[in-house]
Amino acid sequence: MSSISPLAVVEDGAKIGSDVTIGPFAFVGAKAVVGDGCVLDSHAVVRDFVTLGPRCHVHAFAVLGDWPQDHAFDPAGESYVTTGEGCDFREGVTVHRGTRPGTTTRVGNHVMMMANSHAAHNVQIGNNVILANGALLAGYAEIGDGAFISGNVTVHQFCRVGRLAMLGGLSGVAFDVLPFCMTQPACGNRIGSLNLVGMKRAGLSLQDRKDIREAFRIFFRSGLNVSQAIAKVKETFPSGAGREMAEFAEGSKRGICTAHFDHLEGADGENKQEVKKQEGKKQEGKKQEGKKQEGKK
Repeated sequence: MSSISPLAVVEDGAKIGSDVTIGPFAFVGAKAVVGDGCVLDSHAVVRDFVTLGPRCHVHAFAVLGDWPQDHAFDPAGESYVTTGEGCDFREGVTVHRGTRPGTTTRVGNHVMMMANSHAAHNVQIGNNVILANGALLAGYAEIGDGAFISGNVTVHQFCRVGRLAMLGGLSGVAFDVLPFCMTQPACGNRIGSLNLVGMKRAGLSLQDRKDIREAFRIFFRSGLNVSQAIAKVKETFPSGAGREMAEFAEGSKRGICTAHFDHLEGADGENKQEVKKQEGKKQEGKKQEGKKQEGKK
């Protein structure tokens, strides 16, 4: 049984599923669809042409389905926002409708958009994506499954972020980010390493991770240009995760982010501290060996 506050505004024609909770001063448009088990907190807004999947939670002052911030938008046309199941839209989140009639902004299953994050018109967000506080996705951006967009990150319009990629906080990207890669925090268009933790958590096999490391090396440490690297990776990996990286890069229209290793060592993202630690152990071993030789004398 649904619970709708008498202080909420639910326009006639809105389709409300079962076991829905709508708090005071929330608003639901006449042409909106709210799925089973959804929760709309006080002051949440779900406007016309939004289809909210089951068990989604829209927090205070989040607005889904407002007009796109595009001068070409015609309010007389119908465009849409659709979400999957189990999404969490925190305080102040905004998700805008498609800008052209008949187009859709899509949010996948189990997506979390943290406070004040934004998905502009025609953005396509995959499943199990996290947008941290203040993350901004410009129009037509595409975010692959399992990607993590850190706080105050900006993604340029039409950019693509690959599966299980992670964008470091305060960074900005104007080119595509290959699957499984990480961008450096507080930098622009700079890949620094692979998202090893994310790949493990997602259950990628050891072989897949090895293939990804090799594909990463070919793309960013072999000296090949992008076209050559794509060809080499496709030749090396007829299928699988390595091949996925090549096909993603091949489909890029804006170009891909480049890699910088001034803070890293190794194609698998091993950091300098670990390298120094290993070098220290080697030096200590040499010292101990020297002492033994001195003792023998």
